[in-house]
Amino acid sequence: MTTVGTSTSTTTTTNTSTTTGTSTGTSTLGYDAFLKLLTAQMQYQDPTKPMDSTQFVSQLASFSNVEQSVKMNAKLDAIVTQNALGQADGLIGKVVTSADEKVSGKVVAVRIFSDGAQAVLENGKTVLMEAGVKISNPTEEAAAT
Repeated sequence: MTTVGTSTSTTTTTNTSTTTGTSTGTSTLGYDAFLKLLTAQMQYQDPTKPMDSTQFVSQLASFSNVEQSVKMNAKLDAIVTQNALGQADGLIGKVVTSADEKVSGKVVAVRIFSDGAQAVLENGKTVLMEAGVKISNPTEEAAAT
């Protein structure tokens, strides 16, 4: 019976170190993984040596921080998308020239992706809206030529 207790204690130590290692890297594991690790630690702890209450409170605080971070990231994503949609509306009808000046034309539509926007031109070509892209009014382009 002492051997079983030692085995359980070893499992608890392993789970504790795993949880400690992941709490610093919560951005890579995520919310669901953190919850699973915390649940597993509680399930496999030694009943004769329960987890210290300060450790438990600390882990619950970490769990709360992870949850708040997940919610904040979702809200920031929504704000970024709304901002991109607002800017996309202003691009339609403008003349866009790519950073390398190989593609140019009047914008008829804009596609929004998670990593940026892409302007669709009258000639069917597309321009990724990135640093160095020139945006002008159609009247300015006609006057320049």
